[in-house]
Amino acid sequence: MATTEDRSALNATETWHQELYERKPEREALLTTMSGLEVEPLYTPDNVDVDYERDLGYPGVFPYTRGVYPSMHRGKLWTMRQFAGFGTAEETNERFHYLLEHGQTGLSTAFDMPTLMGYDSDHPKSLGEVGREGVAIDSLEDMERLFEGIPLDQVSTSMTINAPAAMLLAFYICVAEEQGVPRDKLRGTIQTDILKEYIAQKEWIFPPEPSMRLCVDMIEFCANEVPRWHPVSISGYHIREAGSTAAQELAFTLADGFAYVEAAMERGLDVDAFAPRLSFFFNAHIDFFEEIAKYRAARRIWARELRDRYGARNPRSWLMRFHAQTAGVSLTAQQPQVNIVRTAVEALAAVLGGCQSLHTNSFDEALALPTEHAVKIALRTQQVLAHETGVPNTIDPLGGSYFVEDLTNRLEAEAYDYFDRIRRFGGVVPAIKENFFQREIAEASFRFQNEVERGERVIVGVNRYEDPDEKEIEILHIDPALEAQQIERVQALRVRRDAQAAEQALLRLKEDAVAERNLMPAMVDASKAYVTMGEMCDALREVWGVWRETPVF
Repeated sequence: MATTEDRSALNATETWHQELYERKPEREALLTTMSGLEVEPLYTPDNVDVDYERDLGYPGVFPYTRGVYPSMHRGKLWTMRQFAGFGTAEETNERFHYLLEHGQTGLSTAFDMPTLMGYDSDHPKSLGEVGREGVAIDSLEDMERLFEGIPLDQVSTSMTINAPAAMLLAFYICVAEEQGVPRDKLRGTIQTDILKEYIAQKEWIFPPEPSMRLCVDMIEFCANEVPRWHPVSISGYHIREAGSTAAQELAFTLADGFAYVEAAMERGLDVDAFAPRLSFFFNAHIDFFEEIAKYRAARRIWARELRDRYGARNPRSWLMRFHAQTAGVSLTAQQPQVNIVRTAVEALAAVLGGCQSLHTNSFDEALALPTEHAVKIALRTQQVLAHETGVPNTIDPLGGSYFVEDLTNRLEAEAYDYFDRIRRFGGVVPAIKENFFQREIAEASFRFQNEVERGERVIVGVNRYEDPDEKEIEILHIDPALEAQQIERVQALRVRRDAQAAEQALLRLKEDAVAERNLMPAMVDASKAYVTMGEMCDALREVWGVWRETPVF
């Protein structure tokens, strides 16, 4: 017990800790965040330094810690945007209509592996993968089928694709024009974030420098032609899915964002001409408070850097608006219905953290693409949060929590430490070439897996509370015959189209690539000539070559 003299030198928190808390043993558990940050037993004004005006402010006011809009979800609910894509364009179109009929408010498109890698369905490397983990899109004809009966001036569409993103955006613009929808009315997002592919997801085609040029082409084109479209969704989601910590996801994502800003400014673009249309995509993982703090720190850092480092003067350039998706890597194949609980907790963190749109994973996604039943439960999870919990009725309800504010500050400090390390490499692209990001993520993933295997970090149903009598659930199966059908379609298209127009369009694309002209106009014209996505990628492979990563062990 502390003496009177000792007690006078202690603050109230230390006194409580020594005289009361330490007299009771702590339970045996890993008392850290998922990222490894030490968690104190209690947070008070004695151990948390927060200046309200400097660090928090008000929603819709710099530094936007508490939200990018004054009314946040009290004024408008987040967009409920369930990810969908499998098989052929017709099947995914049916799923789109199903989701819209059940209350979804935005479309989000998943593409199959050949499409993501820039290969048509009849390419030898596509064998066995067509339509398996997303929808197969080879040409404008497929995109026409994908959005049949869906007025593109009335929905916001997200497309999760990166290396061939420019081709898919060109297809989408052409479908809209066929519907009579002008480019300046289109709303949505295409991911385009090629830097995170080199860092984490590994679905690239070209080397980093020409890939960055293509990203800037899209940013420039959208600023001039498609002003309501988000040409890049800077994505931490896949960085986290690869095994990063929350701090790494935060730091690496924002570093990628800064790299796009710098590249566009080097092109000669005014930062305020494009920055308002940059958006973000974050993971919503299972460590509830750490995730909320991550989003709040991200808004504050982005606002400060855009204003102070890059000289943006339009407050809309300072806003870090983000989509969130619950953590696919947190889903378990064991006892998959428990994933409904995980998804609900993760979605709640995203909502409390101030997301602008949200995807909730389906409980069966650790096993296969989701069934309609599982997708409906995932969508209903968002609707319960929106309409039954009262959570959207006040803005940033955890703002001022000593614990959340301390985590926000600590994650921000860790992010700036990473920024300094990346800067010493010479920037994001040189750091990628030195495998800096890849090595950091690999080490974090290894640490986490060791904690799980030692039983220090509990995963319900996996390393504790297993169920030996678990029964299999029904999963979605993709008909193998769909691959042959898609191959026949793309081959028939090549026979049916105007061969000379297609050849001329491809020649122009290569010429513009060599001449370093903006490639989007050539891609739109090639799309109208029904040049396939794979043919456009092959043309650019001829000019730019491909990328091979040095493995990290």
